[in-house]
Amino acid sequence: MDVTPTTPEPVLLPEPKRLGVLSRLAPEPMKVVLNWGRRYSLWVFNFGLACCAIEFIAASMARHDFIRLGVIPFAPGPRQADLMVVSGTVTDKMAPAVKRLYEQMPEPKYVISFGACSNCGGPYWDSYSVTKGVDQIIPVDVYVPGCPPRPEALLQGILKLQEKIARESLGERYGPARPSAAALRSGLVTPPAPGTPGGPAAAAPGEDAT
Repeated sequence: MDVTPTTPEPVLLPEPKRLGVLSRLAPEPMKVVLNWGRRYSLWVFNFGLACCAIEFIAASMARHDFIRLGVIPFAPGPRQADLMVVSGTVTDKMAPAVKRLYEQMPEPKYVISFGACSNCGGPYWDSYSVTKGVDQIIPVDVYVPGCPPRPEALLQGILKLQEKIARESLGERYGPARPSAAALRSGLVTPPAPGTPGGPAAAAPGEDAT
């Protein structure tokens, strides 16, 4: 019987995952630090549209005090906010404003749909003027059911969102398929035609329009 010793094959360890566009500089443990910072420093842009906004305000007051969870209420504007809380009935007339303000928020940004009206239209789901859920115009991360939900329900929704942030990888969220320039345009405002007030000047005959 041949008992010649054989050399075991080397075990190839997987290459450590790295983080998004900073893959040269930021190793995987950095993801934990970045997610921890985002998780406990959520500046909230409250989009209160109806009675659910009162419950949101109650959650930010002393009795419930969601700032102890790392949530800072009432950001100065969408450009300083990380989290949009849509609380109330979204109508078709208000929907473009909700989308425009969402697009002004910097990445990464998150959305909590607070209340039945924001989730699916609520008791007004069959109205001709009510949007059947804010998720038809912007992506939603956490849904909080109720009509209206209690402040404790919003606290639970915030905890669920923080759990999601702790698990996420921005490289997977934004890296594989970068949106094109056309996809980033909202389509809410049509640019004025050349020669009209506010539009680009019309080219004179024989001149290049560019």
